[in-house]
Amino acid sequence: MEELAQIEEGQLSLDVYETTKQLIIIAPIAGVRLEDVNLTVTEDVLTIKGSRKNEFKITDEDYLIQECFWGDFSRSIVLPDNVDTTKINASFKDGVLKITIPKTSGNKTKLIKIKHE
Repeated sequence: MEELAQIEEGQLSLDVYETTKQLIIIAPIAGVRLEDVNLTVTEDVLTIKGSRKNEFKITDEDYLIQECFWGDFSRSIVLPDNVDTTKINASFKDGVLKITIPKTSGNKTKLIKIKHE
């Protein structure tokens, strides 16, 4: 039986910080075309997926140092409760992806009353 080669996926490096009004995520993705990047939000998880294509014709034997990751990459982060995922904005400039998510004024935490049986 032939073994299928595992496809390695790289992990995207991120900076995440907040201001009083928003959560900001910065992801350097140099060498990636905008059409090769996908952002999704499912419940409270933001996922960034993409692909960095190596268009250089270099064999493994020719490398002296190889630190750059080429191929598919992704990163998922759990978002805090106090952001509004319906109003996410994303921009791409000079190889840097910037995602801004406004904070909500209220807390999404719901108190659940426990019934005595």
